[in-house]
Amino acid sequence: MREILPALDRWYTAGAAFGLATVVAVSRSAPRGPGAAMAVGPDGEVVGSVSGGCVEGAVYELAQQVVASGEARLETFGYSDEDAFAVGLTCGGEITLLLRPVTPARDATFGAVAASVAAREPVTVATVTDGPAPRGATLAVWPDRAAGTLGTPGLDAAVTADARGELALGATVLRHYGPRGERREDDVAVFLQSFAPPPRMLVFGAIDYAAAVARIGDFLGYRVTVCDARAVFATARRFPPGVEVVVAWPHRYLAGTVTDERTVICVLTHDPKFDVPLLQEALRRPAAYIGAMGSRRTHEDRLLRLTRAGLTADELSRLRSPLGLDLGARTPEEVAVSVAAEIVALRWGGTGTPLGATTGAIHPRPGGAVRGRGRRERPEAPDPERPEAPGP
Repeated sequence: MREILPALDRWYTAGAAFGLATVVAVSRSAPRGPGAAMAVGPDGEVVGSVSGGCVEGAVYELAQQVVASGEARLETFGYSDEDAFAVGLTCGGEITLLLRPVTPARDATFGAVAASVAAREPVTVATVTDGPAPRGATLAVWPDRAAGTLGTPGLDAAVTADARGELALGATVLRHYGPRGERREDDVAVFLQSFAPPPRMLVFGAIDYAAAVARIGDFLGYRVTVCDARAVFATARRFPPGVEVVVAWPHRYLAGTVTDERTVICVLTHDPKFDVPLLQEALRRPAAYIGAMGSRRTHEDRLLRLTRAGLTADELSRLRSPLGLDLGARTPEEVAVSVAAEIVALRWGGTGTPLGATTGAIHPRPGGAVRGRGRRERPEAPDPERPEAPGP
């Protein structure tokens, strides 16, 4: 929902009512995940999407109905694969939507939430979707405060504690509680949607490959920083707008930078005097992905230097090198796609195998991702010192 919040905040600030539809549960090959949202505002203006076009027509009508009635409702769209095309959900999956009316009088916390998201301040919005509590009631939870209510103090307290835990992970989940906050599976359903600050992508080495990786990282929603000790290369005009460019020794910059389990680190410096101290620092701190560019010969030399520097086998196993998936990439832009593909596969537990050669669910269930452990054998990445080297 983050991408449509500016429009929602504009309507909210103007005092206009709008209908907000949010995906709160999915199964099988649902096209959009929990948290995807669509809204219908004044004069029928539409922003966002909940299914990539499958059921938006029906949702448009329902959103207008909840505004007119003033009551939230839960709707499920989903049919068998054989019948799905006839009714619109062509993927054959199932999505459950919460549709609720939003106005300043009904949702006093919405403006504060929108402001926090715009300022990249972490906040989780808890919304009742079903059960013996007011459907559509919301509770906004920040690390240091909460606002709103779900109906009872006990439920508010339990949800606030869980919301802060999910916020630390940047997770969006559906949880169940008793009316006084007991953790039960058969009572009040509460959707916890976390708006954590965007994860960071740290790109080291201001080469042409770095510009392409930074561009695709920005596209994927990362807050991208490019760092290089060479001021002649680390200039803002060489990189996309919005990408932070830092002139500093890579290992010193990383040592003074906070990383977490969502951080992506791409080492493109391709020089032992930069690579080795930088990877010593990177492999001993939290990160979702740590990848390094280079040929196989460069990789073996790098491993030897890191081993001599005291890194353990477990620490070295976190290194994705040569970085990227085997796409046959050659140009910097193609290499960036291969790197992004590996990051996405690692995040969600994907295999990198063509979907046409697989069976089962197309979209893995959340929680199946590998957290930056294990190095697989892959063809080498392009080596700027050896232009003839094959790409990832």
